[in-house]
Amino acid sequence: MKDKLIVFKIGTSSLTNHMGDLDAEKLAQITSQLAQLHHQGYQLVLVTSGSIAAGFRRLGFDKRPKHIADKQASAAVGQGLLIEHYTTNLMQDGIVSAQVLLTQDDFKDPRRYNNAAQALQVLLKRRAIPIINENDTIAVDEIKVGDNDTLSAQVAGLLKADLLVLLTDVAGLYTANPRKDPQAQAIAKVDNITPELFQIASGAGTANGTGGMVTKIQAARLATMAGVPVFITSSQLKNSLPKAVKQEIQGTYFTAQTKAFNQKKQWLAFYAPSQADIFVDAGAEKAMVAKGHSLLLSGISEFSGNFQRNDIVSVYSQTSGKLIGKGRARFSRLVVEELLQFKHPEGTFIHRDDWVTLL
Repeated sequence: MKDKLIVFKIGTSSLTNHMGDLDAEKLAQITSQLAQLHHQGYQLVLVTSGSIAAGFRRLGFDKRPKHIADKQASAAVGQGLLIEHYTTNLMQDGIVSAQVLLTQDDFKDPRRYNNAAQALQVLLKRRAIPIINENDTIAVDEIKVGDNDTLSAQVAGLLKADLLVLLTDVAGLYTANPRKDPQAQAIAKVDNITPELFQIASGAGTANGTGGMVTKIQAARLATMAGVPVFITSSQLKNSLPKAVKQEIQGTYFTAQTKAFNQKKQWLAFYAPSQADIFVDAGAEKAMVAKGHSLLLSGISEFSGNFQRNDIVSVYSQTSGKLIGKGRARFSRLVVEELLQFKHPEGTFIHRDDWVTLL
């Protein structure tokens, strides 16, 4: 198991008490388990929530604030306090930790995306544990929606991790909300993430957190598409981190897809902002999806939005209207409009090397 890379995500509910304050004892238990795994030779990354919980009382709030600006201010105070806990605890075991703050923009920009990967790889090679959090002070929309679930999946895919462990206050996925339905059955393994899984997932588990099981399934979908298996379990179970690594604890295991995206196609699939929508006919759809061919100009039915050469575009089926993938345009809208005036337009609009299927 030496050098096996594990990404852990720990939610706010696993780090706080019933009042919503950061619980130093819970955090110490987490770091102790991380130290145990580190000394066994694992490479570890921790994506952590808790900065708002650590800071809101320092600003005089009686309870966790709801307004965005108040959350941002609390995160600004709490981030330093949170990392201080991790740093101090891990240093007692002779382990160096490193604070890394990321936003969605760091994944959208290909240069920043690659720089983040390289910096994290150096830290891991040097046997440090990166402690990663969303940069809540400047990330407005992300605070409101289970951001760190998604962030952990993005980091796991970026680093080609061997496993992503999502730690929460529920021991995996159930057929219904176990807090409300005594007949709810635990789901031990998921090979395919279907719409039905999202329907049975409940909302946020506690008032102190930001995401629920839905965001964890979304994160599992992203990670497994990147080739990373996912295990969801409860941090409240004894020795949950070491046991989760080997799935020796109650939880839900999501198997990784066999045809995983490489780093270039991960960026294209998950993070690259799309500039326009392209609709293709049934013949082009079959050639691209079933046969792995490039998109020829002759297969384009219609398009919307303005795009330039090398822009990323989303491609939809004219028949079903569904998104089938994303790719890099080889011609601008102006050039495409001119070429499509010919009866038999020739040329490749998206090369298969710059294409990813998302069906």
